[in-house]
Amino acid sequence: MYRCMLKSKIHRAVLTDTNINYVGSITIDRDLLEAADILPYEKVQVVNNNNGARFETYVIEGEPGSGQVCLNGAAARLGEPGDILIILSYVQVEEEKAREYKPRVVFVDEKNRIV
Repeated sequence: MYRCMLKSKIHRAVLTDTNINYVGSITIDRDLLEAADILPYEKVQVVNNNNGARFETYVIEGEPGSGQVCLNGAAARLGEPGDILIILSYVQVEEEKAREYKPRVVFVDEKNRIV
């Protein structure tokens, strides 16, 4: 049996922009993606602490060092610049390993710099 476990989390990222005219997704600074072990086009869950929205989308790599966290397409309607987001990814882990599994958690400051 496998369990679905939290693989990684970017905690309290600040939404920097929205782009309703994009096909869809969330753009995230490459440095944050690498720190959280999230790949471009990987499925993520996004939680908006300001309005309670929870949704799934896929990741697009943003410019490294930019601090960019941008909701694109329809997801752009689920947040406003300045909103606090939690970005989550998950993994299937074998039952025996799941009890000892530890996710990667990335904490950021108000400019989306890793702290």
